[in-house]
Amino acid sequence: MKICFSIDALSPSGAKAWRLLENQSWRECIYAEALQPNDARILDTKTAETWLGLRLKKDKQLVLRPQKKAGRFDFLMRGIFAHAVLHRLSVPPLPDKAQMLACYAQLDVGKPWLVYLNIAGQFKALDTSQTSIMHNLDIAVRGEIASSVDYIGSKAADNEQMMQDNFRQFLAGWLDHLKSSNMNVFIPDLEKLNPDDDTVAAIQDWQHEQDSEQRAR
Repeated sequence: MKICFSIDALSPSGAKAWRLLENQSWRECIYAEALQPNDARILDTKTAETWLGLRLKKDKQLVLRPQKKAGRFDFLMRGIFAHAVLHRLSVPPLPDKAQMLACYAQLDVGKPWLVYLNIAGQFKALDTSQTSIMHNLDIAVRGEIASSVDYIGSKAADNEQMMQDNFRQFLAGWLDHLKSSNMNVFIPDLEKLNPDDDTVAAIQDWQHEQDSEQRAR
């Protein structure tokens, strides 16, 4: 899997956006647009995460300058903030239900687990009492935090209907993530899923389009 991140800055209203360039200057852009030749490309998530929540301020020359990280309530205030935008340079796989079942089955009951799809389309879990969810660029699609025997562990993994529902929700969230490049996408409610389970076909259509675009470059 080949990916990189751009650093996009967004105005308070969302009407204007800028992208960091290789020379550390900025250009105006459409937020999350396709990469251009001189855009800065960050190849590892840890470096990209250092930009998350970073406040930016225009100086007298109208150049964006990094300031301090945002505080807990700063997003209620006006300001320009940096965002890491995921760009895929290869086509990601379709998530695998068997791998999801194995992920749920091996979790210890009593710990607050978050099951999620990472940016490679793999099911993972993290203990939220030990690892922060905030500013975690490995989380592409996330479920709910659970610790009960009814929702995690081998008993939950054997609940065929619940696991099928979970998988459908994760697939819908994965499609949303692929189309939007947003991170930490919540799985949608079951009631919001299409009655006809055409999510797999939509993901495959997206994969085909991405593959065609990358071959044309």
